Amino acid sequence: MSSPWPVVLGNSEIILRPLRFRDRNQWYSVRVQNREWLTPWEATIPVVPDKHAGPDVSSELPTFYEMVRTFNHEGRQQRSFTFAIFHGKTMIGQISLGGVIYGALRAGHIGYWIDRNYANKGYTTQAVELLTQYAFEEMALHRVEINLRPENQASRRVAEKAGYILEGERPRYLHIDGQWRDHLSFVRENPRLR
Repeated sequence: MSSPWPVVLGNSEIILRPLRFRDRNQWYSVRVQNREWLTPWEATIPVVPDKHAGPDVSSELPTFYEMVRTFNHEGRQQRSFTFAIFHGKTMIGQISLGGVIYGALRAGHIGYWIDRNYANKGYTTQAVELLTQYAFEEMALHRVEINLRPENQASRRVAEKAGYILEGERPRYLHIDGQWRDHLSFVRENPRLR
C-alpha cells in the first residue's frame, strides 16, 4: 500500500478524485437530476428491529459533509476508497473500491453510478479500469469483484468491457431499492499475483 489518501487517478478523458466539501452543490445537482435513473440500482438500508441494528447502522442518511468525512476516514484507514468521476470540471458520477480486506484474501469490490447524460460513452468503464489498475498495482490486491443485478445490462457491459469475468450468482445478496435482490458476481484477478 504505497499511496496514502487522498489519491487522484485519471487519464486523458476523466479524473477520479475524492469528494471535497466544495463539491456539495454539484453532487446534489447530479443526484437530484438522476434520482429516477439511479433508484432501481441503489443500495437501501433494510428495516430491522433496533436491538439487531448494530453499532453503525442508522436509517437516516448522513449529510454530505458527514459522508465526505467518512469517505476520507475510510480512505486513510485503507478500507474503502470513494472517488467522484469528473469529465473536465463536470462531476459525472462516483466510484468506490470498498470492503477492502488484506491478509490471505487481499480483495475488494467496486461499485459505481453515472449521470444518465454521460452513460454509454465509455466513462464508467474507464473509471473501473483506472480503479482496478490502482487496486492491483498500488494496493497489490489479489481480486476485485463487481456485483450487479442481473437485469442491469448497462452495468454488466461495463464489467465485461473492463475485463471482469462472471463468477456466479448470489441470491438475495444486497438490499437494493427496498428489497433483497439477486446479484451476479463478476471478478478480476491480479495477473501479477497468480
